[in-house]
Amino acid sequence: MDINDKSRIQWACRRGMLELDVAIMPFFKFEYETLSDTDKQVFVDLLKSDDPDLFNWLMNHGEPKDPELKRMVNLIQQRNHARGPVAM
Repeated sequence: MDINDKSRIQWACRRGMLELDVAIMPFFKFEYETLSDTDKQVFVDLLKSDDPDLFNWLMNHGEPKDPELKRMVNLIQQRNHARGPVAM
């Protein structure tokens, strides 16, 4: 997936599991444009993960083996925490 194809990435962010949508959609909406191209690619790669894995990682019930995916999960958690709850 091309890191500049925002409509396609936004579609991939919609997971169908409320907990994931609440974590991933606001991050995409408010933070994606501020990421470096490298981090945008890592985010897109993270979206290729299975929903159960994403859920576990974002809820701190495990972590990705890939250090770059782990870093992105941490970045999502940190930025979402700093921003606080938002309406999707």
